[in-house]
Amino acid sequence: MVAAALLCFFFGSFGFHRFYVGKIGTGILMLVTLGALGIWTLIDLIMIIVGSFKDRDGLPLKR
Repeated sequence: MVAAALLCFFFGSFGFHRFYVGKIGTGILMLVTLGALGIWTLIDLIMIIVGSFKDRDGLPLKR
């Protein structure tokens, strides 16, 4: 969870945190749209911090 949060904070506009958890399709979409100009990145960061972000298998990230 910490690694995903750091990736999202520093490289969220490029979708690195989504590639890290295995969500390749949405990672590419974030890369192309620059994280929907930061809005999508901010939402993902909040979801990671509160613990509701899931990996590609639908499992929550481990702390």
